[in-house]
Amino acid sequence: MAKLISYINFFKVCVILLLSTNSRCFGTPLEKGSALFIFGDSTVDPGNNNYINTIPENRACYKPYGQNGFFAEPTGRFSDGRVIVDYVAEYAKLPLIPPFLQPSADFTSGANFASGGGGVLPETNQGLVIDLPTQLKNFEEVQKSLVEKLGEAQTKELISEAVYFISIGSNDYMGGYLGNPKMQESYPPEAYVGMVIGNLTQTLQVLYEKGARKFGFLSLSPLGCLPALRALNFKDNEGKCLEAASALARAHNDALNAVLTNLEHILPGLKYCNSNFYEWLDDRIINPSKYGFKDGVNACCGTGPYGGVFTCGGTKNVKDYQLCDNADDHVWWDSFHPTERIHEQFAKALWSGHPSSLGPYNLEDLFFDKEKLTIADIVDSPETDHF
Repeated sequence: MAKLISYINFFKVCVILLLSTNSRCFGTPLEKGSALFIFGDSTVDPGNNNYINTIPENRACYKPYGQNGFFAEPTGRFSDGRVIVDYVAEYAKLPLIPPFLQPSADFTSGANFASGGGGVLPETNQGLVIDLPTQLKNFEEVQKSLVEKLGEAQTKELISEAVYFISIGSNDYMGGYLGNPKMQESYPPEAYVGMVIGNLTQTLQVLYEKGARKFGFLSLSPLGCLPALRALNFKDNEGKCLEAASALARAHNDALNAVLTNLEHILPGLKYCNSNFYEWLDDRIINPSKYGFKDGVNACCGTGPYGGVFTCGGTKNVKDYQLCDNADDHVWWDSFHPTERIHEQFAKALWSGHPSSLGPYNLEDLFFDKEKLTIADIVDSPETDHF
């Protein structure tokens, strides 16, 4: 009998391993992943700001943006090439997700509502960007258009199976708070963080009420170490990271973690992938050579200390800028944004990283609805014990 149990356990393990193996090994194509809806700021903006009336600092539709040749011309992405959600779409076997404002776009695989300079709070860069509440309204428009195209039942299924990727908050702290003395007078840092997180939580709850169940988050980076903020510290602190900005980012990330842990228990069916972008990027800034970079401090495109004066492209008040020879050597593309290579590395980490470092799912789990079953779970299951 003991031998029979061993054979049964062995067979079950083999079945699980076979089912979890990439189906390409058996000559069949991978299934298409769930749709992808994206909310955020310049970290994930694919060009929505090309279509709104804004300032040059909030646009990236000119050279040398997109210079690495993946796209035929600059698209509005704040990168030398692709951004993280482009890679996520590729891994999910989806087409590039179009900007919401792109004329005649097909949204059956998802839509990208992000806006460079956008914030969680409407007051952040007000009138110059598409803030998160407006992005949510734009999602409602897409939802209505999908009902007209696909019907109620199919749209409901698409919405519930889709992944909602959110990358926003940096502008609320850099410009909305640190760059706004009146806001600092009105709110101590912890109260302001609470206000941002409260509004972000409200957005998650509205999306949940509309059928969303699966969420991915790009947490905030060490904001004080961006070349632009490091340059602000150049005279007083010898170019060290601006601790006030990084402290706000850490507080935001901690608060978001707490909120997600609570929501997971009170909203049935909620699944999420949350990242530790802060420590992940901080290590690349401090130890660039460990990850194949030569420079973790200076921007490839810009001018002034650390390339921290935001002049990339020559469209702003200061026209002069310098451009490095090889963006792949750099962590930072311009004064505020990382290179495509950083986007790709982090997309891979989010996609297939161990859930213990992302928690409680990675993005692959969300797109293909994988459940976490370990060999111990199988061998020690009640059914096995029955034998």
